[in-house]
Order: sequence, then C-alpha cells, then structure tokens
Amino acid sequence: MSDAPQPMPEPDRAMPDGSDLGASLGTDFLHLEDLLTDAERELRDGVRAWCDAEVVAAAQEWWEAARFPAEMLPGYAATRVAGAAIQGYGCAGVSAVAEGMMCAELARGDGSIATFNAVHSGLAMTSVHLLGDDEQRERWLPSMARVETIGAVALTEPTHGSDVVSLETTARRDGEEWVLDGAKRWIGNGSVADLVVVWARDDDGDVGGFVVESPQGTDGWDAQVIEGKISNRGVWQAHIRLDGVRVPAGNRLAGARTFADTNKVLAKSRQTVAWEALGHAVAAYEGALTYALRRQQFGRPLAKNQLIQDDLARMVTLITSMQLMCVRMSQLEDEGRCTIEHAAMTKLHTTTAAREVVAIARDMLGGNGILLDHHVARHFADLEAVYTYEGSRTVQSLLVGRAVTGTSAFR
Repeated sequence: MSDAPQPMPEPDRAMPDGSDLGASLGTDFLHLEDLLTDAERELRDGVRAWCDAEVVAAAQEWWEAARFPAEMLPGYAATRVAGAAIQGYGCAGVSAVAEGMMCAELARGDGSIATFNAVHSGLAMTSVHLLGDDEQRERWLPSMARVETIGAVALTEPTHGSDVVSLETTARRDGEEWVLDGAKRWIGNGSVADLVVVWARDDDGDVGGFVVESPQGTDGWDAQVIEGKISNRGVWQAHIRLDGVRVPAGNRLAGARTFADTNKVLAKSRQTVAWEALGHAVAAYEGALTYALRRQQFGRPLAKNQLIQDDLARMVTLITSMQLMCVRMSQLEDEGRCTIEHAAMTKLHTTTAAREVVAIARDMLGGNGILLDHHVARHFADLEAVYTYEGSRTVQSLLVGRAVTGTSAFR
C-alpha cells in the first residue's frame, strides 16, 4: 500500500444493538457536547465544517511557507468565534463552554489559525471587554467581532517573559496624549494588527493598557516579523520597538490601572489556550487512528495490534481528562468563579497531556510521522508553542503552588 495520504475508510463501529459508535465515542466518550444548546452546537459544528472544508486542505502550504493566510479572515469571521462569549457588541454571546469548544475546533484544524484567534479574541477583545469603559467597548468591539479590525496585545518584552510583571515599557503623559517608549517581543499579530493594546508603566509606576490604533502607519512604531520558527509558522509574531508613539489620552483602557488588571485578561486568555491544546490532541489522535486503520503491516492493519490499541486508548483517555478539566473551568467562568489559578491548572494539564498525545501519534506513524502530508507533524510542532505561550508549564505550576501553599515562589 502506498504511504501517500489516502481517504480514511469507514471503520467498523457497529454496536451490538446495531447502532453506530459515531463521533460521540470518538473523542467525546462522556457526551460533553450535551452541555451545549442547539444554537451553540450549530456554531461549534460550523467552526468544524469550515476548518474541514477550507483550513485543513490549505494549512500545509502556509505552514511550510511561513505565510500568514489573510485570505482566511472572511471565513474565520463568518464562524463568529471572535469574542464568542461576549454579550452584545455584535458578538455571538454563547457560554464559555461553547466558546471553548469552538476554539478547540480551530486548533483541531490548524494551530496558526487558532493562535490568531487566541490573540485577536482571547487577548485583544478580552482586554477591551474586561477593562474598557462603555464608550471604548462600543468604539472597538463591533468591528473586531466582524474581524474588520484585527487586534493584538503587546505585553511580553525582550527581557521580560515569565517575569513580565517587571515590564519596562513606559507611558508618559504629554497634554492630551500618552507617549509610549520601549520594546515588545513575541507579539502575535503585531505586524498586521489594526489595534494593539500596549501594556506600559505610567509616570506614577502604575500599569496600564494603551490602545494604539493603525499602528503600522504610526510614527515611532516599528514591527519586525520574527523568523526561523518551527511552530505556528502560519501566524506571525513580531518584535516591536516603540519610540515616542503617541496615543490619545482616551485610548488608555479605563479599567487598566494595575498588574492585577492585566491578570484578569491573562486568566481569560489562558482558558482559550487550554482549549487549544485539547484541539491539537484531538487532531493528532484522529490522524493516528486514521493511519492505524489503513496502514497494513505484516498482513493486517496496524489497528489490530495490541500495542497500537493500547496507545490509542491512552490517547483518548488523556483527551477525555482534558475535556473534563476544560469544561469545568469554563463552567466556573460562566458562573463568574474562574480564577487565574483555575486557568493555570487547566492549561498546565492540557498542554502537558496534549504533548504526550501528539508524541504518541507521531511515533505511531513511524517515518511518515515527520511528514506534513499526514497533518500529525504539524500539530506535533505547533503544540510546542502552545506549551509555552501564555505562561510556560513551570509558571502555571507555580501559580497552582502559590494557591495551595499560600506562599509565592516567584521571587
């Protein structure tokens, strides 16, 4: 049999009563999608359908070329995943659970598209929604929901990643404007965004979020795409220099006064990333299962071997544990009870578990596991970014450790 990618044959999933195992016992053994309303399920299925029809077929090309697929933005906008859990302002207004499942579907399709969404929706729209006043929300959120305005958040600095609380970028008040100076690094969408929330310290040493509109044409703004990545190659991160960038006084987010306000955004965005890890794991599992069912070795499909079935069982069990944590985290968010520690624990588990799942999948495909043709390699590589961004595994662990001991080990 050729090693080239082939359509997946329909597996024999008939149950003793004649029913079909189907998707619910594929990667949803505990029927968690029953938690969604019909309208939410329709939106979730719409994301999956768009990814299956448009994203998966093209992802290999833009990943290999390290090209940002701007042509995908209209389709992305049509899914309504941008700001999906925000009520009003043209957003879908779904539950946090439904939004999470939608984000997982994006990652199942392609990590670069999912990361674009995590920045635009999970960081930028969340910053405006949580920390902006009514006027600021009305000014920016509707066009962001339509993806007419692309958002980004500039927090990480060249010398401050995990210790970003030490940020050195400054905001100096000059009449009716703020003047921003400093440098930012690893800023997703930073070279293409129409709106960037820049985090900086003001004259009093307080932390604030300052919205730079049309940054690419703003004096003093220089954004250079970071090259040479082995992960999420279809979405661009930028190194940004700010040299006297001026923004109107009214562009400081009204509710952004301390780093505790920044953490409100991070607590929400880490929820998105936790769901992303789940999506990557599902994609790798599906790719491995497809391969095991069709790949013939020693006269029979790989899937008939005990070791392969053991690996598949391990993968789907890890996926189920990830789903349970993600769902409970998002339920707490819907109840207004999700803390940064809840998000940290969930991201800690999902990214670690997903790393194991994609590694098993890559190994199961043997030499073919390093080829983009079978999709597993792309998710294997992309997960390395998810494992690190929005706080590495160690940072998440220390947040949980602080919660259980009452003592911070950060300094």
